[in-house]
Amino acid sequence: MIEANEIHKLFHSLGKTLGSVESFTGGLFAKEITAIPGASNFYKGGLVTYATEEKNRLLGISYDDINRYGVVSEEIACLMAGNARQILNVDYCVSFTGNAGPIPMENKPVGEVYVGFATPTETKAFKLMLKGDRETIQREGVRNALFILKQIISQNN
Repeated sequence: MIEANEIHKLFHSLGKTLGSVESFTGGLFAKEITAIPGASNFYKGGLVTYATEEKNRLLGISYDDINRYGVVSEEIACLMAGNARQILNVDYCVSFTGNAGPIPMENKPVGEVYVGFATPTETKAFKLMLKGDRETIQREGVRNALFILKQIISQNN
């Protein structure tokens, strides 16, 4: 992915660190970032919290919040990114939560995903409505996240 190369260049030039926490993408974001030599200079690591229990246990997201918003939500994407940013001790953290299919969950259609971003000054999430099979939704989620991350980094530095 061209965006992954651009992310590498930006993080190297700014001396900032990156982490990730993934659910429906199952580690694909981390794979894309680490596929390029030199990632260890800025990418500190990531968590795959695919199961709801791990969002609670590893990220400290309360079951009250999970029950209130559902795991496929803007709020949980923000909590995932913000909490993982602290846990991984990074400048920027990206989170992924969503429904890659094959059936609706939590009354959310296949393709509804949220990508969260925690920066030193704010945490926000973007809702994406993606189409395709499971693999396509995962890849498109990562591709969109890389594009948005590039914009966020460029605006904040």
